Amino acid sequence: MSVYLKCESLQKTGSFKARGALNKVLSLGEPERAQGIVTVSAGNHAQAVAWAAASVGAPSVVVMPSDAPRAKIDAVRGYGAEIIFHDDRDTLFVKLAEVRDARGLTFVHPFDDPVVLAGAGTAGLEILEDLADVDVVIVPVGGGGLLGGVATAVKALRPAARIVAVELAAGPGMAPALAAGKPIPVPRPAGTLADGMTPPFVGAIPLDIVRTHGVELATVTEDEIMVAMRELAFRAKLVTEGSGAAATAALLSGRIALRPDARVAVLVSGGNVDPERLGKVLAS
Repeated sequence: MSVYLKCESLQKTGSFKARGALNKVLSLGEPERAQGIVTVSAGNHAQAVAWAAASVGAPSVVVMPSDAPRAKIDAVRGYGAEIIFHDDRDTLFVKLAEVRDARGLTFVHPFDDPVVLAGAGTAGLEILEDLADVDVVIVPVGGGGLLGGVATAVKALRPAARIVAVELAAGPGMAPALAAGKPIPVPRPAGTLADGMTPPFVGAIPLDIVRTHGVELATVTEDEIMVAMRELAFRAKLVTEGSGAAATAALLSGRIALRPDARVAVLVSGGNVDPERLGKVLAS
């Protein structure tokens, strides 16, 4: 088996989110930019939107959970965004709507906007540029933006490729949505290393893409993510956050059935991890 890492942890702002955020911001008209941009995120999308907005001279506001990782909070501020903290992760989108409506801001959705998904899908195009005969693409899923974009791009050009979405075993979102036939609010684990995989629900567009393209689902545990973070650090010399290591965790833990001759692309989706948290993982 041949394994290839798609290192979005080395992307601008430290994750794949820069792709979709910039694509969306560049698609906005001058009046929309001028009135200001708002988003909601635990960190990676927040950083990406703050950076993309700053790149076109637009003000930005980010609604973030109060317990978001310090490294991500500092980065969002560093890119010039205003942060509004909210204590309850389950009602983050309610708070977002309040801020958007009160200030008349333009909302850049983190995972349920076709322009954002198209930007994320460029990661899939790049996989195929380097590995045209890829057999399996493994993608972590939170809200589903990266998964939806990559699955659409890969399946359009390589229909035979399998797409596997990796969720947290302690709090999946896509599997319950598939069972319900629509996005539904789901409980997510508190204090997980993979905070980027814990939005309160998955997007309707990604859900439809999963159904259309027969995307497979796998789950990983917190311990398996920790093992993957250590392996990526020591063997691949990559600093990753929990979400960024989730797809690798599914591969290393044998959660996905693979042929011995399979060509496998693994999305390492982000590397924005607090130094103290990373230290504990590496020392464990």
